[in-house]
Amino acid sequence: SESPPPPYSRLSPKDEQKPLNLSNSTLSYTETGATNSPNLIARDFSDASMSPDATKHSHWCNVAYWEHRTRVGRLYTVYEQSVSIFYDLPQGNGFCLGQLILENRNETVQRTRNKIGYGILLSKEADGVWAYNRSEHPIFVNSPTLDIPSCRTLIVHKVMPGYSIKAFDYEKSCLLTHAPDLDYPDGPYDPNSVRISFAKGWGPCYSRQFITSCPCWLEILLNTNNR
Repeated sequence: SESPPPPYSRLSPKDEQKPLNLSNSTLSYTETGATNSPNLIARDFSDASMSPDATKHSHWCNVAYWEHRTRVGRLYTVYEQSVSIFYDLPQGNGFCLGQLILENRNETVQRTRNKIGYGILLSKEADGVWAYNRSEHPIFVNSPTLDIPSCRTLIVHKVMPGYSIKAFDYEKSCLLTHAPDLDYPDGPYDPNSVRISFAKGWGPCYSRQFITSCPCWLEILLNTNNR
């Protein structure tokens, strides 16, 4: 059976770890998991895109799931404060990647999918968008606000199980100058997106140079008009 996710600690871009002092040592997925965090609003992890209230307010991001160079399934639109993205848990609510069907899925992809487990929790908070690693394997994160300004070297942050990272900083994003002619070798440059791979890293420090070489990854397309 799937082990419960570990309690969260925070990981800053400078690798400073900050425990969140959760009252529970473990969190059941069927609980309103991260509500013990002082920065999260108590709510159930529901499929916000299907909520009757979904049309009453604007979404803050869309999530695309990729396997190598192939996008699998539809864009998942997020309206609520947080969304859980996981593999295949019988009592889970949110974006279930295990339900996405693709013919001729290779063995490498399937092995990686099996490692997603409880996956991640994406949370829109006052200071930005946080990604909480609820799985038993690392996740790898890249975004414009995690990169060094004016540096063309891709920076990918490894986030271990039980830790989290501010994947996107709204204030810092407003201060960045986004040149239209930037040409990154691993794909189009989007100043309002976050890329997260499960279990496998990419970039200069890894054998996979491009995120499209990763078996399973997410593209978080942020709606910065809704902050």
